[in-house]
Amino acid sequence: MLDITPQNCILIGAPVDCGKRRQGCLMGPDAYRTAGISEALSGLGHTLTDWGNLAPADVSVPDPRNALVHDLARTVGWTHTLADAAEKAAAAGMPIFLGGDHALAAGTVSGMANHYAKQNRPFFVLWLDAHSDIHSPDTTDSGNLHGTPVGYFTGRPGFEGFPALQTPVPTENICMIGLRSVDPAERAHLAEGQTTLVDMRMIDEQGVSGPLAAFLDRVAAVDGALHVSLDVDFLDPSVAPGVGTTVPGGATVREAHLIMEMLCDSGRVGSLDLVELNPFLDDRGMTANLMVDLTASLMGRRVFDRLTRSRT
Repeated sequence: MLDITPQNCILIGAPVDCGKRRQGCLMGPDAYRTAGISEALSGLGHTLTDWGNLAPADVSVPDPRNALVHDLARTVGWTHTLADAAEKAAAAGMPIFLGGDHALAAGTVSGMANHYAKQNRPFFVLWLDAHSDIHSPDTTDSGNLHGTPVGYFTGRPGFEGFPALQTPVPTENICMIGLRSVDPAERAHLAEGQTTLVDMRMIDEQGVSGPLAAFLDRVAAVDGALHVSLDVDFLDPSVAPGVGTTVPGGATVREAHLIMEMLCDSGRVGSLDLVELNPFLDDRGMTANLMVDLTASLMGRRVFDRLTRSRT
């Protein structure tokens, strides 16, 4: 095992299940616990604090202009809860948010951005996802708000009722890796910004290490802090079936572990989202176990430390 600096890892259950209509992500936090996330991290020398599962704030919001929008009030309530939790936890250690669907990142990322703004430290986001999730409530044609968190924390208009955004994340401070399902409206909006976009064709042609290393160099050049948001559908569904938004052609197990090991080497990661795990769709815990293994790689486990799993 690599010599690593022990962290105070703060597990925060975020059973967000309102960002889309297909239910099941509310079971995600407890599935990660059952898969042994605490044991994996403590085995690497980190200390663990588990805040349990949080609940959304009770809020009133105006009716959305887009009649397709699903469960706006609960999503806004979760954004309040998780932004507050992120700021509080970041002052005490490294928050690891156990999701829950990707709508949770509206709160986790905005809260972490507020934390680092108080430290006057540049803040960056690595978005590992098949989707860009940069819609607003006005532009989404599905009405599913798990497709809008990047739109929120970058300051797109159309988020009336959400907490006032204190610290928008500059688009040039975001790197998206694994893209392979981006609709025309999102593509047009991304073209207006400076987000680093690494789709699966680029990965096929160049691998993951080059684009990620270039992004990490930019973070290091300004002594930046990095939030990682890892969506199950970043991975190929053949190795991670426990997600309701499967898109063929995703990252392999080794590509994902390489990313996590490079992130660990960088020493820049201050917070982590684990999102979109739907245990109801999983195969005997296959996806939950892989996500825990990837978290362990991020926190210091290396290829020589891999466990051999029994097939029985």
